[in-house]
Amino acid sequence: LDPLRSLLHSISSGLSVKELSDMKFLCGDRIGKGRLDKAQDGLRFFDILIERQEITRDNLELLKELLQHIKRRDLLSQVVQFEEGEPHAPHDQPDEHEKPVAVMCDHVGREWKRLMRELGLSEVKLERIEEAYPRRLYEQLVQALREWQKWKGKDAKASDLIRALRSCRLNFVADKVEE
Repeated sequence: LDPLRSLLHSISSGLSVKELSDMKFLCGDRIGKGRLDKAQDGLRFFDILIERQEITRDNLELLKELLQHIKRRDLLSQVVQFEEGEPHAPHDQPDEHEKPVAVMCDHVGREWKRLMRELGLSEVKLERIEEAYPRRLYEQLVQALREWQKWKGKDAKASDLIRALRSCRLNFVADKVEE
């Protein structure tokens, strides 16, 4: 599968009818009204942008600008991750640590950034997650843990999570994860 089309498919499935309409409006000066009217869904809209080379694998500026205008930071984050060469759809990644993640998300709370720093996640990634999921503490930790798992790959171990929890003095959570 073409990674760009896979990204655009993922973004398209996340757009509401109003958001698509807003994006089409914003492109009114680039694409004729007749062509825009034919784009009844996100996939058709993105096809037009690809045809006109407004969106290419190496140039996603217009897409990022559109997503920023419609205030979809979560989708914008997928585009940025794609540009950095990372998987763009964290929901498609298998979650090998499902139970520890659920326990941690239920109990870590506001200490999630401290924990993720202890695990070695960069400040840039932490800020990007925080921006993509404002005021959604649970989701911030879920996404941060997924980032850590993608970064570590097969080396992502529950024992590392427990060690980091204990290092952050989150012993109650560490005990729960060990159970």
